[in-house]
Amino acid sequence: MPKITYIKGTGIVIRGNDIDTDRVIPARYMKEVTFAGMGKYPFYDERFDESGNRKSHPFNDERFKGASVLVVNKNFGCGSSREHAPQALMRWGIKAIVGESFAEIFAGNCTMMGVPTITLPKEEIDELMDFIEENPSHEIDIDLGKKELLYAEDKASFSMKDSSRRAFLEGTWDSTRLLLEARKQIEAAAGTIPYLNGFL
Repeated sequence: MPKITYIKGTGIVIRGNDIDTDRVIPARYMKEVTFAGMGKYPFYDERFDESGNRKSHPFNDERFKGASVLVVNKNFGCGSSREHAPQALMRWGIKAIVGESFAEIFAGNCTMMGVPTITLPKEEIDELMDFIEENPSHEIDIDLGKKELLYAEDKASFSMKDSSRRAFLEGTWDSTRLLLEARKQIEAAAGTIPYLNGFL
């Protein structure tokens, strides 16, 4: 599992507080068997009308094509705990999300997918959003080791859940993969517990 210590990429902005997972990906697109095609659906109902025509939206804007750092406001990812929302963002190309705050389960799901969620105060988020919208081709640097975000001549110290940050730096962020790799040890331990013996 790779360590994730540094993310670099151009930014894209989604403004608004309390953007829930139903807005990130409408529930009707959860019927797919795998997550492989989820990258088509982020903010689908805000990007397309009922006839499939494109509407004005940052995820449709050619200026932000290839962006990998999403910048948001307060309580992003609230509502349903579905994993599909961060899956859709990741498969669209998002590698890190910077915001005022995040719903806890959403942030946890992002961590398990290798997408750091980091927080900055509202004033610094507003400045970063304005900068990205005015300079869409300018890259943003996120240093998880130093807890610093850099763009142009500006530097900001961000906050992040310690356990998530440590998991990225150590390369232990994918807990499902860790469990699968430790299957033999888990089976051996289960064999020593009477009520689990033969269960695995």
